[in-house]
Amino acid sequence: MTDTTELRHLIAGEWRSGSGDQISSVNPTRPSVVVAEGGCATTADVDSAVTAAGEALKSWAGMPIHQRGAVLLEAAAVVERHAEAWGLELAIEEGKTKGEGVGEVRRAAQILRYYGNEGDRQAGEIFASARAGEQILVTRKPIGVVAVITPFNFPIAIPAWKIAPALVYGNTVVWKPATTVPLLAIRLAEALTSAGLPPGVLNLVIGDSPIGEALVEHPDIAAISFTGSTAVGRRIAASAAARGVPVQAEMGGKNAAVVLDDADIELALEQVMLGAFRSTGQKCTATSRLIVTDGIADRFLGELATRAAALAVGDPTEDTTQMGPVITGAAQRNIYAGIGTAMAQDAEVLAGGEPYFKGLLAEGFFVAPTVLELTAPADIWAEELFGPVLAARRAADTDEAFALANDTEFGLSAAIFTQDLTRALHAIQHVDVGVLHINSESAGADPHVPFGGAKKSGLGPKEQGTAAREFFTHTTTVYLR
Repeated sequence: MTDTTELRHLIAGEWRSGSGDQISSVNPTRPSVVVAEGGCATTADVDSAVTAAGEALKSWAGMPIHQRGAVLLEAAAVVERHAEAWGLELAIEEGKTKGEGVGEVRRAAQILRYYGNEGDRQAGEIFASARAGEQILVTRKPIGVVAVITPFNFPIAIPAWKIAPALVYGNTVVWKPATTVPLLAIRLAEALTSAGLPPGVLNLVIGDSPIGEALVEHPDIAAISFTGSTAVGRRIAASAAARGVPVQAEMGGKNAAVVLDDADIELALEQVMLGAFRSTGQKCTATSRLIVTDGIADRFLGELATRAAALAVGDPTEDTTQMGPVITGAAQRNIYAGIGTAMAQDAEVLAGGEPYFKGLLAEGFFVAPTVLELTAPADIWAEELFGPVLAARRAADTDEAFALANDTEFGLSAAIFTQDLTRALHAIQHVDVGVLHINSESAGADPHVPFGGAKKSGLGPKEQGTAAREFFTHTTTVYLR
């Protein structure tokens, strides 16, 4: 991939150039290389997109769900056919390794297929009535025009797991992706339109914060699905609540891996490494905190530091690379600032911690895989850096370890490593998160089960699986006599 792609917007079934300020996405490995550029959408474009979605709503919602699903199934086939090429583009544009990029594109296809078959699943419920000759039916209807706002870190998978259920349940969508990853957004929209999606059912507007604000505050938006930072999610929720608009928000995480004395050490090392450093730590479910009980702490932390230092960091399009860059220079500076603050607060650097000073790693937005051990209170235990940085603490026993895991305002995911069933059951009961892994990394989500956080990691109904139906539809209780 050497050519710069023109940034385009999809409104009412037409691909349009933007008339707003110029925006561009760059290759985070080689920031001098522009991946996509063009004019930003305008607030007038947002209004046109919402209008188009409103005009398309009645006919799309009136279509049998099997026909809507057939469009998603065809789109899944398109995405699958392009997995290798789009996965490479994803690695170039976002920075995760090519293998991860291809895997993410295939996951998007899997999500589209899952919801494409929704017509074969239960569509409502029947209840008995106390009155003779009557049944009570609970049916579901689409909620309307949905605003979808997605982050940079999974530029095709997260949009797929929002857009696919929204569409199959009969809603229409106006989608604003992160401006750092417009190319993959265009690719997904191309797949859906080539699969036969009618004009106006999906609209794509690419722009910065004012475009997001115009979309969130538009009076004809019926619901908002958002994934991103906690600060932005709370602002969106507050604005929407004032107008009675429901919000589904997946926000921050400060996810812990707890390794107990009886854990399979080799398995735990492998999975903690994957949780902390795969996707360069740029996952809401990434492992950013590590709690190790005293009996194995020296051995575990020593081996973990050795493995982190040995990670092959470099161009994510190369097959031998294990970790690529972070998304922007601003993200890189913020992460190193957080490391510096931790060091000033007496954190011990076990691996990484220093910027790269020569070659490709100095040119791009690279951050060294970093492991810090905390022996005193430090901001990094609570603040999400969203990068390849792991803060570790020691615990005297299982109870202290689980208390440390809960020592956060977030509650997205956690991983517990133990071979003791009683301890695993204790974790299920007492570790307060939306997603809990026993003997596997803290990251990971399957399309057929609910995904989302507890505490301040999430708002509204969960995503994926049948949980998505709770957000993208509303019920009508019918007394049929």
